[in-house]
Amino acid sequence: MVDLVLYHAIPSRGFIARWMLEELGEPYEIRLLNMEKEEHKQADYLAINPMGRVPALVHRGKVVTETAAICLYLADAFPDTNLSIPIGSPLRADFLRWMFFGPVSAEPSVLWKVLGDVKTEVDYRPFADIEDVANTLRGAVAGRSFIVGDHFTAADVIIGSTIWWGLNLMPVLPRHQELIDYWNGLEKRPAWQRAQAGDERDRAN
Repeated sequence: MVDLVLYHAIPSRGFIARWMLEELGEPYEIRLLNMEKEEHKQADYLAINPMGRVPALVHRGKVVTETAAICLYLADAFPDTNLSIPIGSPLRADFLRWMFFGPVSAEPSVLWKVLGDVKTEVDYRPFADIEDVANTLRGAVAGRSFIVGDHFTAADVIIGSTIWWGLNLMPVLPRHQELIDYWNGLEKRPAWQRAQAGDERDRAN
């Protein structure tokens, strides 16, 4: 019996957690939920995540939800993988910044743009401008293979997934060459390719 169980749906942000697990290199189990059949709203899954959302990770009886939290948890729980930046390192602040920039700033701005910059009666923009997000990311990855330090970390899983999503799945992120070059490097990683193949296999079954 494996210690790591990922509750996942295809397509969903669960893919990001799956990629992270592949980078980890530890045995894990995927439990697929069929969203069309509302399996994520059934009592057994709501006992794991009352929000009824995926992904959710169970590790030795402990539940972790929220994609960035799952990736950060795994990076810190398995320090030998070198996927985290340890507490005390001068790079830890940058690591945490990018771990949360993806879901907190970049992803909502992509969704806001996809929805057509929704107008409201209140003159207030709740999310960052897509150009500002793109330029911030562009400056962070220009001429770099990795967003923090000199090696791949969980921050690259988060930021890489966000850029991939904004360039390809919901293509509203400006196609700056720096973003394309950064993503092209990550896309070659065997772990990303295994995660993709796993989703394709599970989708076909």
